[in-house]
Order: sequence, then structure tokens, then C-alpha cells
Amino acid sequence: MTKIMRKLATGAALATVMTGAAMADTTVIHAGHVLAEPGEGYLTRQTITVEDGKIVSVEAGYQRAPRGAELIDLKDAYVLPGLIDSHVHITGENGPNERIKAFEDTDVDAAFDGAGFAYVTLLSGFTTVQDVGASNNAIFGLRDAIAKGNVPGPRIRASGQAISVTGGHGDVNGYSPEVMALFTGKNVCNGADDCRRAVRRQIKEGADVIKITATGGVLSNTRAGLEQQFTDDELVAIVETAHSMGRKVTAHAHGKGGIIAALNAGIDSIEHGTYTDDETVALFKEHDAVLVPTVLAGATVTGWVNEPWLPAPSREKAAIIGPMMVETLRRARAGGVTVAFGTDTGVSKHGDNAGEFDLMIEAGYTPEEAIRTATVVASEHVEMADQIGTISAGKHADIIAVMGDPLKDIGELHDVDFVMKDGTVYKQVQ
Repeated sequence: MTKIMRKLATGAALATVMTGAAMADTTVIHAGHVLAEPGEGYLTRQTITVEDGKIVSVEAGYQRAPRGAELIDLKDAYVLPGLIDSHVHITGENGPNERIKAFEDTDVDAAFDGAGFAYVTLLSGFTTVQDVGASNNAIFGLRDAIAKGNVPGPRIRASGQAISVTGGHGDVNGYSPEVMALFTGKNVCNGADDCRRAVRRQIKEGADVIKITATGGVLSNTRAGLEQQFTDDELVAIVETAHSMGRKVTAHAHGKGGIIAALNAGIDSIEHGTYTDDETVALFKEHDAVLVPTVLAGATVTGWVNEPWLPAPSREKAAIIGPMMVETLRRARAGGVTVAFGTDTGVSKHGDNAGEFDLMIEAGYTPEEAIRTATVVASEHVEMADQIGTISAGKHADIIAVMGDPLKDIGELHDVDFVMKDGTVYKQVQ
């Protein structure tokens, strides 16, 4: 984290941000290839005009820039909408010291860590993220600071703390009883009425979306399995309460029984969905629910199965879950499940989010299909399709570019060459 903050403080990085902030109110981009709406193929030789952070027009040909406008030459580049990651944990990053940091660091420390990680994420081409599990104070504060323009980073939609049951994934596990008693959060609930309370509290404190842990999980230090942990009536109470207060609900879920229970309760989306099969595919489609596959997290934890710093229960679960997730996504794609791009970054390293694309290709996606999940589909999933997800008039000027064709080599997205968010340039083609 120290290195990231040092990088942010360098003259070059600050100059980039300040240059962007000082840009003319009108910016004109001459773009050689534009994937304006992924899934519809390229437009060529286009002029994109941006005013006050919004796209005002996309026109054929290289139009003359108005007097005083900033002209950006991307004629040799491949231009895309800013990418969207529907599942991150931006205030932390897993590693050997993460379990002790949870007790040593304050919410202020987590927010500052998150500011560094947010900047790295933005420079990697992800201009919007959905954070689904972090301290309320840290993530809501960071979200609001970015929205005000005080901190450079992707637009954040945040759940705050995930709602869990006692002893479940999302509760504090694996420490002495005295420590766990001190650090058990108000996000832990038991019984339908208590779960209604937990949902209302999260909304009161600023949650844009409600995240629950419907099943056990890999990184919780407990041998409590990977199956359903909330009761059916608790799930229904959560969904009804959230929906009545204008919030969608997303559920961490690995085991098949937990996936089925969550979908039958009306959950809007499933994170991970590891044991998805033909039966659960049918339920996804019946309930018009979205899968956020996080295959990158599976690949990451697979690489940790022999790491001594990872608690034994987590290593055991990682060995089971990690290798399954590419096939999970392959089944979901074949079955026609709506899939929104999401990585669980924070498990993997921030800035490496594009690694998910490689795994989507392995699961059978074409490059353009994969990019569509991280733009058009993800914008709908995070309820911002009228603002982001395509390069079209009226939307935020979230625009990225690479110098090679990502539809021929998805690996081009590992090293994005140009990043604009809300009309401000944070990374320029060299």
C-alpha cells in the first residue's frame, strides 16, 4: 500500500490528474475504431465530442474541433466504453498480513488504502466498480469523496458490510471467543425480524445495494461448509425489506442448495455461483437473475492452496472451489444465463481486473461477448445503464483506448493506454 500511495504522490501522477482537471470544457476525440456498443462491432473514423464530462455526440468522420476545444488524437487506437467491475473489495487486498490488518487498521486506514487501490483500478481502465463488502465508514466515505472529485478513482456503487448469520461467511471467525465477541458487527443477524433490522441499518448508513452471504465461503476461517447458511424465511425477509426500500440484493453463493434458496427468495443476483447446474440455470432464467462469476478469484485461491499464511479451512475450501469456476461459467453461458463481469478483486490484486477476461475466453466467450459483460450488461446490473456502459450521447464520458485490437487479442486490455472518466483524462497515449 505504501508503494501505491507513493506512486500517487509522484509529480508525474499528480500532473496527469491536474492536466485532466484543467482540460477545456469541450474535448474532441478523433477515434480510428470505436466499440461504441460492445456486441455491435466497430465504428470507424469517428469524432466523439465531450462537454462538461458528458458525451454530446458521436459522428462519422474526423470533424473539425471547435475553437478552444481540446483535441485528442486516437486515430490509431481502439476505443471502448470505460469498463465496469461488478464485484470488488477496494479497501483491502488479501495476503499474508490481511488477517491481522483487520484488527490493527482503523476505518481511516482502510479508506486511504482504498484511495490508492481506486487510483490503480482507474488507471487499468475500470471507470466504475461495485464494492460488495467493506467497512461502512471506509467504503461510503471513499465513494462519496470520489463522487465529489476529491479523490481520483472509479465511480463506486457500494453495499458496505455484507449481511451474515452468526458463524457464517461474513461473520468474524477463527479468533479467540473474546476477540470475536468484541468484533462481531451489527451486520450479523439471526431470524427473519433481525435480518430485516440488518437490511434497514445498511440502507440507513448508505448502502446502494444489499449484499448477503447466502452460503459458506472460501476465505472465512471456519469449517462450516459451502452450503446454505440463511434459512428460507430469513432470505425472504431480506429480499422483501430491501426491495420495499428501493434496493436490490446480491448474494454470495457457492453451494447449489444456497443458490436455489436465494433465487427462490427473489434475490436479484448471485456472486460466484460455483455449483451452478442445469437446474439452477433454469432458475436464473425463470427469475431473470444475474450471475457475477468472479472466475479470477477462483484462479487466485487455487494458487494459494499451499500457502501457510492461509488458514487451513480456507486452503481446504480453495482446493475444492477454485478449479471449478471456469466450468461454472461455461455452463452458465451455454444455458443463456445473464452474466455481468465481476472479479472479486481484493482477493486478486487491484489493477489486475482484466485477468477475468482471459478466463472468460477459456470458458467459451468471444472477446466482444466478454467486453459486453463488462460494459452493457454490467451497466444494467449496477442500475446505471442510462449513464454508462456505451459511448453514446448523454452518457458520462467514460472512455478508454488500447493500441491493439482487443477483439483479436483480449490481452490488450491488460495494459490500457488511455483512460478518461467524466471527461477528465487520467492516462494518455504515450
